[in-house]
Amino acid sequence: MTRKIIQDIDHEVSTGNVYADLGFADAAEMLAKARIVAQIGRIIQARKLTQVQAAELLGIDQPKVSALLRGHFKGYSQERLIGFLTKLGMDVEIVIRPKARKRQTGGMVSVVFA
Repeated sequence: MTRKIIQDIDHEVSTGNVYADLGFADAAEMLAKARIVAQIGRIIQARKLTQVQAAELLGIDQPKVSALLRGHFKGYSQERLIGFLTKLGMDVEIVIRPKARKRQTGGMVSVVFA
């Protein structure tokens, strides 16, 4: 991250991952989970489900749905969150490919919605 001063406003340029910007060691995983949870929220909203109805579909209780939709997803694995998507009627496709040449190691996780 680089620091710049533009028009007397001090700011930092983002890496594109707020969790990396904040220094979390598992930033890529956290961003992937956040994107999955955001999609879960969009589906629940589009289907006009109450949190109680969503809880029944997902197999968790309503307070956990509420917490999840407020961004409290740290205790959930990516696999469980993907399972929630399938319970909401979505197909999930996982794509595996070689790492980009410019990166020294693999480990990038991205979530893309069609």
